[in-house]
Amino acid sequence: MRGVLLDLDGVFYVGDEPVPGGAEAVAWLVERGIPHRFVTNTTSRPRRGIVAKLRAMGIEVDAADVLTPVVAAAAWLESEGCRHPALFVPEATASEFAELGVAGAEPSGSADAVVVGDLGSGWDFATMNRAFRLLAEDPGIPLVALGLTRYWRAEDGLRLDVGAFVRALEYASGREAVVLGKPAAAFYRAAVDSLAEAPDEAVMVGDDIRSDVEGAQRAGLPAVLVRTGKFDPADLDGAIRPDAVLDSIAGLPEWWRNRAIGGGIDESTGEVLTARDGSQEGGP
Repeated sequence: MRGVLLDLDGVFYVGDEPVPGGAEAVAWLVERGIPHRFVTNTTSRPRRGIVAKLRAMGIEVDAADVLTPVVAAAAWLESEGCRHPALFVPEATASEFAELGVAGAEPSGSADAVVVGDLGSGWDFATMNRAFRLLAEDPGIPLVALGLTRYWRAEDGLRLDVGAFVRALEYASGREAVVLGKPAAAFYRAAVDSLAEAPDEAVMVGDDIRSDVEGAQRAGLPAVLVRTGKFDPADLDGAIRPDAVLDSIAGLPEWWRNRAIGGGIDESTGEVLTARDGSQEGGP
């Protein structure tokens, strides 16, 4: 492996609380020149807000290092000639669309796409129904999903994420969303392309067994699951098998070193394998 894709929420922080060892893990990647990108389905804040949050936690990052669904969606909308989408996203995220050259539609105006992101507590019946009506009244406009994450872990517990609202709109409108975030394979390919590495030469690290692990594996990448964020022990009992399991992002450097000298995780049992130097990797 020559590159790393890193999820953010649940891996480097939970809410505003940093995960211990995250800054040190990124510093280790930087020191060794290991290409890496931060890939997130977060649409509640623009990239500049994500960068500011990471830097406040001591994590070295530039905007170009962060791939979000907004960036992917803006490029897709432009390629499809959709210049006036109805944006169901927070105000800060809508402003990033504008910065990327996409003008959102006015609530009373016509729209050439419906874009759904992490609106959070901004959802109510009227807002959800407006999105549905736009889709129902014009079967030709696409439903664009900024990811399909089902839920995430905030400081006060689990919260519904964008996937739940997208699925409701798909069901009501009878159409399938264009997904421009995890777990879409195209999103992972774009992230890998930004590393200039082949898919089987990069590894995904995340806390979501479906969006991060299953999504990456379907795109041809090995995937590492961390026991932080939304991780649930039951994740290891299902059909989806991560290529490795770490206690947290802090264990990434040791896992990387052990992998290079012969250590690993038994994919059939989830048991920790001993590396050639006699040490063990973080795992179940």
